[in-house]
Amino acid sequence: MQSFKTLIQKNILYIIGAIAGAIGGFFYWKTIGCISGTCKITSSPINSTLYFALLGSLIFSLFKKNK
Repeated sequence: MQSFKTLIQKNILYIIGAIAGAIGGFFYWKTIGCISGTCKITSSPINSTLYFALLGSLIFSLFKKNK
């Protein structure tokens, strides 16, 4: 079984991407957002933060080298 430190080291790009995406998603909600509340993603800070965290993780995974 892998240690926690090894797990973090192997997935650091995913983690950094998720954090960057979450910060970006929160600021997107804060600055642009959806005032009417009809937008599923940007009407709530939680939805926006989680959605952009997922996107950030996926985008940063493009830079991971295959062995």
